[in-house]
Amino acid sequence: MNAPRPSAVPILRLGDVLVTGLLNELDDTSALTFTDELTERIVADGARGVLIDVSRLDLIDSFVARTLTELATMARLLGARVIVAGMRPAVAITLVELGLQLKGVETALNAEQGMHALGWQQTARSPRGDAYDAPR
Repeated sequence: MNAPRPSAVPILRLGDVLVTGLLNELDDTSALTFTDELTERIVADGARGVLIDVSRLDLIDSFVARTLTELATMARLLGARVIVAGMRPAVAITLVELGLQLKGVETALNAEQGMHALGWQQTARSPRGDAYDAPR
């Protein structure tokens, strides 16, 4: 039996939040692979939140919109909240003009706001850097 092909979309873990980004449009095969991998990671990592950065996309068509909506629904069923961050104004305008809705998908202006909405806090560091914080 063949091992599942890893997604071309990297998925990083920061605490109990998974962070990923779409760098280009997904075709059918890569969308299915990405969806499978992300839902498996939600369960395996016990993620309570997922941030999907779409700031690199110039276009979100009906297929990508449906994929994001389905991902948000699946994640919610698995106990995780999904936030799509970084949508460009032209993309938002196109979605509205085409009558496409991202039902059940929360959005944030950028990744930092999305992470904050998911409750992720960056730890405070000394202005001098980590080397000075180390115990002696």
